[in-house]
Amino acid sequence: MAGQIARLLGTGRVVGSAGSQAKADLLRDGLGYDAVLRGAGTIVEQLRQAAPDSVGGEQLAASIAVANQGARVLVIGALSGQLEATGAGRTAPVELDSFQLLLKKVTLRGYSADDDPEALPEWNHAFADWLSAGEIAFPHERIKGVANAPQAIVDTIGGRYLGTVVVEV
Repeated sequence: MAGQIARLLGTGRVVGSAGSQAKADLLRDGLGYDAVLRGAGTIVEQLRQAAPDSVGGEQLAASIAVANQGARVLVIGALSGQLEATGAGRTAPVELDSFQLLLKKVTLRGYSADDDPEALPEWNHAFADWLSAGEIAFPHERIKGVANAPQAIVDTIGGRYLGTVVVEV
């Protein structure tokens, strides 16, 4: 949904990445992304063609490599670290070329919604308005029964679903 929200807030170009062709097609054709990084070629090569800035893990390193002068990079998640098979899910190491940060005067900032709790009512109102007006799609999957929750977690980590997974109890 980040791409849809960015578009509603006025961004000119929305670029995403996906682990499967079906998800890439959904991002581009169903959710309005301009480009999706997937498959052939390195992430840096794909990102250089698609956009000057991006996010996360390998994409973060690639975005710094192709960033424009004065680029601003906002890190809002680290799913690769959260899904890591070992560890507590509290780290997402990435190797960055810090010299590029200096040369290009790149600003790199982390953000969490927890940093801005007074914005929650505004967000809830805007999201409800976009959803009811059909301006935003909310990709989700409903799984019936708490007994199916463990498999839902495995399937989510394995990339079976796109969006939020809700287990109905």
